[in-house]
Amino acid sequence: MSWLLDDWKLKLLAVGLAVLMLGAVAFSQNPPTSRTIQVGIAYSVPPGLILINPPTKTSVTVSGLADVVSVANSTNVLTTADISKASQGSNVRVNLVPKSVLTGITVQTTPIVLNIDQRAVVKLTVDVRTPQGTAPGWQITKMETRCPDAPCSVSFDGPVSLETNLKAYADFPVPVAGSYDFPSQPVTLEQNGTPLDLGKLKANTQPQANLDISVVNIHIEAKSGTSTRQVAVVDSPPSSPPPNCYRVTDITVDPVTIILTGSPDALSKVTRITLPAVDLSGRTSDATFRVTIPFPSGVTGSPATAKVTYSIAQNPNCATPT
Repeated sequence: MSWLLDDWKLKLLAVGLAVLMLGAVAFSQNPPTSRTIQVGIAYSVPPGLILINPPTKTSVTVSGLADVVSVANSTNVLTTADISKASQGSNVRVNLVPKSVLTGITVQTTPIVLNIDQRAVVKLTVDVRTPQGTAPGWQITKMETRCPDAPCSVSFDGPVSLETNLKAYADFPVPVAGSYDFPSQPVTLEQNGTPLDLGKLKANTQPQANLDISVVNIHIEAKSGTSTRQVAVVDSPPSSPPPNCYRVTDITVDPVTIILTGSPDALSKVTRITLPAVDLSGRTSDATFRVTIPFPSGVTGSPATAKVTYSIAQNPNCATPT
């Protein structure tokens, strides 16, 4: 044992120097470093609040020995937004809490700005719309949505700011020409007349905005019917006037009005009936004509003819040819 104890101080110093040299070599091959990476953000939102367009990723700075920092990525490093004490607002600063499954590294984060709204559920009655209108001659007598009961109501769970003047509709896709039970029509949301993209809203809210019923059935009852309308009967200018030195002093039309019958769509386009023009050439005294009333397509009326009387007299300021 004397060889081990002899000069033991020198031997201990040599061992220490060897360890230091080994550590220095190892440290030079794996120095401390840092880098910036993109990581995901997890949210834990308190009841009664909802986030609008929250960021899904953020940049963090990872520090530590090079071999550990080099493997840090979004799969082993993430952040959680601390919203436990946050309140409603459009520019709310929130701290991020880093988490990592790696040991030997530190993660530095910066706060983010969030749009935080109140969250509530509103019940909406789904109304039927007929953007294609009705086919000629058809009248809607009843229309409603069913899911399965009528009237159908849906519940929208989302930001309170989107629930003011929020309406729910289901659009009938074709012109109405009978009675229908049309299944599985999508529910459309509109706020102040502007469509609300529910799919986009779901993707941009945390927790997701939701509509409990997305499709409904449409029930429509319609009948093929006619209606009536009273319009004026008017004459046309003569195709040829009376002879020279004679003039029309009065025109009488009988009847002056007529009752038309037809589909509401056809009648809506008729404001008056204009009679055909007559030939007054060669007429030097009162003349009466019975003309056929020209009814528009799809419209009928009674009587079928009208009497037009032209009062014709000599122009006293004109010399009658001899």
